[in-house]
Amino acid sequence: MTVPTLYEWIGGIDALDHLTDEFYRRVHQDELLSPVFAGMDAGHPRHVAMFLAEVLGGPPLYSTERGGHPEMVRHHLGKHLTEAMRRRWINLLLDTYTDLELPADPEFASALVGYLEWGTRLAVINSAPGAKVWENAPMPKWGWGETGGPFIPKKKA
Repeated sequence: MTVPTLYEWIGGIDALDHLTDEFYRRVHQDELLSPVFAGMDAGHPRHVAMFLAEVLGGPPLYSTERGGHPEMVRHHLGKHLTEAMRRRWINLLLDTYTDLELPADPEFASALVGYLEWGTRLAVINSAPGAKVWENAPMPKWGWGETGGPFIPKKKA
């Protein structure tokens, strides 16, 4: 069996676009997060979907069209994100993910949560006073990690 990428397993760019569109609709209704995204460009959900697509093993959409990881870091500079904001962002994204009934297997969830924890902690660091952009920062690449692949139940003989 060929192990699919996380990108393939979630359903590709269409699933990520659906997730980010619904997620940011909810962000605008959240009292803690809405001020952070008040001036958000209308294309922001798509840009985040493109970034996630690339991180999860899909095509290099964000690097090609948006400038890669250094550009994502630039979007966090000076935002002064807090731990409370970081945790709310993750919780709201995971609630949206669950409500949309995207893959619920523990292996995928483990990989996704692992990336979200890493990425949001990096966002907080990059939003702090004095943070700088490393122009040669590589695009993060996330895989199945310790799980080794998706959960596929064995068929009964």
